[in-house]
Amino acid sequence: MTAPALYIDLDGTLITTDLLHESLLQLVRASPLSLFMLPAWLARGKATLKHEVAQRVEIDVTTLPYREEVLRLAREARTAGRRVVLATASDMKFARQIAHHLDLFDEVIASNGVDNLRGEGKLAAIQRDAGGLPFAYAGDHHVDLPIWQRAHAAVVVSGSSRLNQRAAQRTTIEAVIRPQAARLQRYIYGMRLHQWLKNLLIFLPLLPSLHELTLGLVVNASLAFLAFGLMASGIYVVNDLLDLGSDRRHHRKRRRPFAAGEISVGRGLLMAVGLSAASLALSIATLPIEFLYVLLIYMALTTAYSVHLKRRAVVDVFSLAALYTIRIAAGTAATGLPLSFWVLSFSLFIFLSLALAKRYVELASAVDDPSKLNTDRGYLPNDLTFVLCGGVSAGQMSVLLLGLYINDQDMMGRYDNPVWLWMLIPVFLFWTMRIWLKAVRGLLHEDPVVFAARDWVSLTAVGIGALLLWIAG
Repeated sequence: MTAPALYIDLDGTLITTDLLHESLLQLVRASPLSLFMLPAWLARGKATLKHEVAQRVEIDVTTLPYREEVLRLAREARTAGRRVVLATASDMKFARQIAHHLDLFDEVIASNGVDNLRGEGKLAAIQRDAGGLPFAYAGDHHVDLPIWQRAHAAVVVSGSSRLNQRAAQRTTIEAVIRPQAARLQRYIYGMRLHQWLKNLLIFLPLLPSLHELTLGLVVNASLAFLAFGLMASGIYVVNDLLDLGSDRRHHRKRRRPFAAGEISVGRGLLMAVGLSAASLALSIATLPIEFLYVLLIYMALTTAYSVHLKRRAVVDVFSLAALYTIRIAAGTAATGLPLSFWVLSFSLFIFLSLALAKRYVELASAVDDPSKLNTDRGYLPNDLTFVLCGGVSAGQMSVLLLGLYINDQDMMGRYDNPVWLWMLIPVFLFWTMRIWLKAVRGLLHEDPVVFAARDWVSLTAVGIGALLLWIAG
């Protein structure tokens, strides 16, 4: 007797992700205004929605997170002479691309813009294709139960004991593949907690008032730090979801939990909403209304950066510099301390320099290996010298602004021994030159701010600066 054909589901079974979710994210990234068309497409049926979205986006099927156990199952079935069919509710365009890439399937059954092959619809399509012969089906969801009811055997790709039991009640279990659930550490990594180091800028407005600090100022600054951290984590999750394609092509970022398929797109969106909502609730309940306004501006600019601005050369680095500067403004809004024009100007130039340093490192790494160049950023390899000159110049301008700030009579009047503040200039000048020397030598972390937060020389410079402010006070 000929072994039954093996029909393999795609979303959640052959791959760890869902192509509809991913294609919708790609659509948002490529054409946000297309979102207004989604209700009209959905009104014509889910198959139409999938088809219309698929026609407007491209997904690199070579980098998708495939389940190795399912691939092995398909290879073994082919070796045993069984007919292997990809049977999916995803659009036919993506299904055929995946089948062509893997070269494991004898046939493809997929949604076609009219019929949505999910549940009973997929069962009918499989029965037509099988021609009355027995078949086995590999799936991962309770919606597959009607198919297993009619199948000769089931392959259950799920860690749910309940789903395994229900499948076993309907047919013979050929195999059970239990995917490893994402560990808590991977969710924490997905929140990018190390990026909260950037939010220490919120405490910067407190430095000129070290001798006059009150518990209320420290508490408000700490709450603002937490609120900004939660909001930043939520937006980082959205950013990672929008960057799935490019992250999977990156030698390091492809191991991030969303790019690797360890955390689903749906759960990622829930994380983003939950983190952002917690940030807004904390701000409304505990901090001045001015802080909430700054937080909303930060949220809007960061979202615009994730969706569009980061793909525009020069605009991207100015956006990053503005986002760092907004953190300082958040500190003043949370504490009620005065916002200095000099500090804002200094912040804009120094963080413009650091943003350009980040781009310089990315471009420099692609000089010998062009495949490492992220073309989504809008920069070309020939821009390396331009980025270097712009970044070094912005760094030197920040030192000049620091000197002008120290020489400001209103500022000097706050200190008993302001002459000590002049020592800040050589310390900071040394630090900026060292950062760029590290960048040119290829020794700089891709994110200079994170590098500085972990670098003992940078931390020493910060400590010396704080000490000088204390002595001057």
